[in-house]
Amino acid sequence: MPYSINGTDLTMQPTEGRWVDRDALGRDGNGRNIYPAPREFEMKFNLISTSDLQQLQTFFSAVGATGTVVVSLPQYGASAYQFYSYSGCILSEPTVNAYFEEYLNDVKITVSKITT
Repeated sequence: MPYSINGTDLTMQPTEGRWVDRDALGRDGNGRNIYPAPREFEMKFNLISTSDLQQLQTFFSAVGATGTVVVSLPQYGASAYQFYSYSGCILSEPTVNAYFEEYLNDVKITVSKITT
C-alpha cells in the first residue's frame, strides 16, 4: 500500500520515512519520562520533480491553516510492515534544499498530531 494523503496516493513515494522520536516533557514522581501522546512522521524525498513537490504543497495549502488530513503511513508498532490510515493529522510545510538538474534535492514534509 502506498503513502497517501486524504485518499490520494503520492505521485512520488518517499525515499525514506521515519517515526520521529518524542522528546520527554519531564519526569513523574517515580523518575519515569512523560511523553506527549501525539507522534510525528517524517517523509524525505532525495530527488523530486517540481510537479511532485507541487502535489505536496497543494496538500499543505489546502489545509495548512485550519484543517486536518488523513494520512496513510506504515503502522506504528505493528508486527509487520503494513499501512494504516491516521486521521486528524496536521502537515508541515514542505522544506526544500537545492536544485539538482531539473529536480529538487532533500525535500521533507512532517506529519504531526498522529494518534497511535
